[in-house]
Amino acid sequence: MYGKYCELRDKSGLNDYQVAKESGIYQSTFTDWKTGRSKPGVEKLAKIAKVLGCQIEDFLEDEETE
Repeated sequence: MYGKYCELRDKSGLNDYQVAKESGIYQSTFTDWKTGRSKPGVEKLAKIAKVLGCQIEDFLEDEETE
């Protein structure tokens, strides 16, 4: 899921710091997702999707095909 997040983030022209600031999610949370220590919940995905201008389902596309 982190890979899909990065793809959507890059497409929007933002970086982790900007997404964290606009969504209210700690930047360290993104590091935890990258390293596999945690996965984002629906609430956080909704906040990120709003910032990136996408749908929650966009994050889940890769998950369904794996």
